[in-house]
Amino acid sequence: MFLAWNELKKNKLRFVLIIGVLMLVAYLVFFLSGLANGLASLNREAVDKWDASAIVLTEESDKSLLQSTMSIDEMDAIQAGETAVIGQINAIAQTGDKKANVSIFGIEKDEFIMPDIIEGEEFSAANEVVAADALKEEGFGLGDKLTLSSTDETLTIVGFTAEARFNAAPVLYGDLATFRRIKFGDAAEANGDQINGIIVRSNSLSNLAGNEELEVIESETFIENLPGYTEQSLTLNFMIYFLFIISSVIVAIFLYVLTVQKISMFGVMKAQGIPSGYLARSVIAQTFILAAVGVIVGFILTLLSGAFLPSAIPVAFDILTMIIYGFVLIVVAILGAVFSVLTIVKIDPLKAIGG
Repeated sequence: MFLAWNELKKNKLRFVLIIGVLMLVAYLVFFLSGLANGLASLNREAVDKWDASAIVLTEESDKSLLQSTMSIDEMDAIQAGETAVIGQINAIAQTGDKKANVSIFGIEKDEFIMPDIIEGEEFSAANEVVAADALKEEGFGLGDKLTLSSTDETLTIVGFTAEARFNAAPVLYGDLATFRRIKFGDAAEANGDQINGIIVRSNSLSNLAGNEELEVIESETFIENLPGYTEQSLTLNFMIYFLFIISSVIVAIFLYVLTVQKISMFGVMKAQGIPSGYLARSVIAQTFILAAVGVIVGFILTLLSGAFLPSAIPVAFDILTMIIYGFVLIVVAILGAVFSVLTIVKIDPLKAIGG
């Protein structure tokens, strides 16, 4: 450690450049992890809000809530602790010059998926809805009349709820009658028993559905099958993993070049009786200091950047995940230093000093 620290102080500029590169890699890894978390939240907020064990859909729906259609009477055959019915349809909502893609949920007020209200009140009349607070951030407000792209019905926002987006679209919660008027129009009465799914809370999911045409899907599996969710997560995670590899290669190249430049010095030190193990530990210690400083600076810069990002950018930093990624970056940097260590071990003192 003594040798490593003294060399760092002597060649400040050289090692500051290495720290700068490691800091940029760490910053990118942390930011991508925040982006992955943020984008995941955009898709799953409303489902997480249910705090449910599973959802029952038709088997032919391919695990898609929108494509599932069943009778509300199916709920009678579901053997679960708590159940809640849901209808879902997508639409474009507009008021004045403000427009947004929305997901409309038809629910029963007295069931467990009814969201908590943070502003305004619960829906209590026809065509009243509780909106996700994401719409409030886009300029929508209490009392706004919403026209929809798929129907002549007009909705009124009477309340807001927090963190309620489904497949990246803000959710509007209304009663089932409102949902059916939007979906079926003049045929709403004829389809008065139609829903899309049944959400359940249960300690056991075996033999839950009494109808063979229905499928019980665990909440996490349902989320993973949302359009684009898995592909998006895999893409960002692969980028992070490749950055780990890039980080180790960068450190390996830098330290190898530095080691080659100091071969004669290491040769003299070995000729004086300093063991290869001591020199190797010095390089490892040096790498640890460089990587730790780079990761810490990158961590701080990421949090500072997050504080100034506009709400339109879906970034959500998870401190525990960032700490784990930071630790991994330090480990792969140390692994990258192994090449320099091998070079030091192979140094012949006589050849190195020109003997």
